[in-house]
Amino acid sequence: MVSAQRLVARQGDTLDQLLWREAGLGPGKITPVLDANPGLADLGSILPLGTVVIVPASEEAATTRTLPLIQLWS
Repeated sequence: MVSAQRLVARQGDTLDQLLWREAGLGPGKITPVLDANPGLADLGSILPLGTVVIVPASEEAATTRTLPLIQLWS
């Protein structure tokens, strides 16, 4: 079972920056996050410092995020 994530905005964060940095989520997840956080869109494009954002659980979030391997020397 996957639970919802609780993210906290830093100074100057936009919603898409916060979602990418803290949860690795792209722009396609903004709508479900806005639906789960009534009034969040009313705060403006820059989130106030300390704003708590709930990211609803999804089946996609259950998969492990894999980053590409970067090899500096061969």
